Amino acid sequence: MSALQRWPGRYTDRHGGEDVVFESDGRESIRTTIRGVRFEGDSMDGLGTLDGEPPEFPFAFFDGALCSCLLEWEVPVPVTVGEQGVRTAVLHCALRLGAPAGPGRGLDAETLITTLRLDGHEYRNAEGHDDFEDALNELQRRLPPGVRLRSCVACAWSDYHPVGHGLMNDLACFRDARDVYRLVEGKYGPDNIFDAWGARTEFVQETWLCGEFEHRAGNTGYRGAFPAPN
Repeated sequence: MSALQRWPGRYTDRHGGEDVVFESDGRESIRTTIRGVRFEGDSMDGLGTLDGEPPEFPFAFFDGALCSCLLEWEVPVPVTVGEQGVRTAVLHCALRLGAPAGPGRGLDAETLITTLRLDGHEYRNAEGHDDFEDALNELQRRLPPGVRLRSCVACAWSDYHPVGHGLMNDLACFRDARDVYRLVEGKYGPDNIFDAWGARTEFVQETWLCGEFEHRAGNTGYRGAFPAPN
């Protein structure tokens, strides 16, 4: 896997905004400093203070994680552009985290918008998605013919667990268990994702990339093709 990445970003809430930098290892760690306070989590909707004690001001929290705010960040994402080969685009991510909806009810809103910037053009998923799988599937469908995302969500060796997943970082990589994973044909049957799950290499973020990447082709694995059909 690649080394630590630094993503330029911005934090905004009712008290104002501040430019920040997010640091990520592409798997289970995201860190940043906002208004002098250090935050860490395994997902952008799970950022809490390092000491586990949320300051009373000037932030809002739900279950120990930031809420009632807008998080924005930019990630360099390689894309394959037809016969031109691999190019680098910029993926702008905007995650709006709502207010607590009440005990046991989570947040009243969580919306992710992704915008890919390539050669002076912008390609954006529609509003309403709440995880990277759906947002990037739609974004890929909006790209011109021959332009394909080159990241873990589009890789032949990645899949999700049938019980579901969160915003990000629940994508299982099977790069060290290809012979096992290529037999998977779905949720049930003799070659199902449950039997292969224990052979996974690790969990990765959808926008990450390693040297073992191969474009996902056909209706493979449990989750099928990328992009998934409408």
